[in-house]
Amino acid sequence: MQRSLVARIIDCIFLSIGIAVVGLIVMFFSALLGGLTFYTLLTAAITIGSITLVIVYMFTSINRRLLSRVIIGFIVLGALSVAGREGFQAYEASITMMSDQDVDLREYKPFAEHTKAKRLEPSSKLVLRDDLPRLDGATALYPLYSAFVQAVYPEKNYDLYESEVMANTTPQAYENLINGTVDIIFAAGPSEEQREMAKNKGVELTLTPIGKEAFVFFVNAANPVTGLTTKQIQDIYTGSVTDWSEVGGKPGAIQAFQRPENSGSQTMLLKVMGNKQPMAAPREDIASGMGGIISQTADYKNYKNAIGYSFLYFATEMVQNGNIRLLEVDGVKPDKKTIRDGTYPLTAEFYAVTAGSSNPHVGRFIEWIRSAQGQTLVEQTGYTPMIDSH
Repeated sequence: MQRSLVARIIDCIFLSIGIAVVGLIVMFFSALLGGLTFYTLLTAAITIGSITLVIVYMFTSINRRLLSRVIIGFIVLGALSVAGREGFQAYEASITMMSDQDVDLREYKPFAEHTKAKRLEPSSKLVLRDDLPRLDGATALYPLYSAFVQAVYPEKNYDLYESEVMANTTPQAYENLINGTVDIIFAAGPSEEQREMAKNKGVELTLTPIGKEAFVFFVNAANPVTGLTTKQIQDIYTGSVTDWSEVGGKPGAIQAFQRPENSGSQTMLLKVMGNKQPMAAPREDIASGMGGIISQTADYKNYKNAIGYSFLYFATEMVQNGNIRLLEVDGVKPDKKTIRDGTYPLTAEFYAVTAGSSNPHVGRFIEWIRSAQGQTLVEQTGYTPMIDSH
């Protein structure tokens, strides 16, 4: 009996070493493949289960062969879980995403050799050489104010994030303006939170409209739904309509993506919603810069049942995704004609926003943007001007 117990203890030692080695191998591959949380939990489950069986083996009559088979079964189930996870992630990666990161803004830098920013002909009537207003703004408007800079500012390299002409996205641009880091930002109107931030800083935001744009909703190109009413959009984003069959489509749960809080498009969605509160946005866990895991609003993924939104120029010109289709809203298609004549219901102005800058050229620059030359660049870039530039 004593020798049998000693033999079992020796077996347990070797089994524990084997389990530890398997755990280390799994943790090594988790570091290579990412998804540390998943692999850590999986390893912990396999290890705890195996150790429990080893303890049972020590103090019961369970035989070694059965124990080995059960532990091997744990490991096989773990391997299948890994394979399933990696397969799902591969499928996820194959789905078209649509986010700010899809656009390389360096292609629109002013004065770059092959810049996509439009050039003004003939030369600008306004030329600035010093005391350049510091600019920032929304991703979708960078091609426009880059064209303004190319027409008015001196030729040099303007770094996207550390120069007089930056592109830090709408939330950061508003923060920079309110804190006095920049003189003008180009963006949609501020959110309530941004207005409150300015008020708390004793800053008054001045919004000068410089163009018009359509706020658009889009779906997978294979989705048979071609249009929605404003009420249906509200019902989808409050969660009271959850299936495409309820709005004329094929049966399938609607995946309604949203944009980060205080972004220009999210602020516009809230205006569309009126006094109705949008449901919680789909979220995703990502690795943070500090090595932890944070949860953030998920970027749009073009699943067959997805719906998302943006502004017309960004969705059609900057991203150029042929796998999505823009929806009519209240029976009207979003295009330059319906924006100009006001028949598209979700038409919005965008602005040059200031906050009491002391820069001597801010007023002249905005006045020029509103002039025929500035409005010509608005139209050439792909937006709808405030005035007829011809």
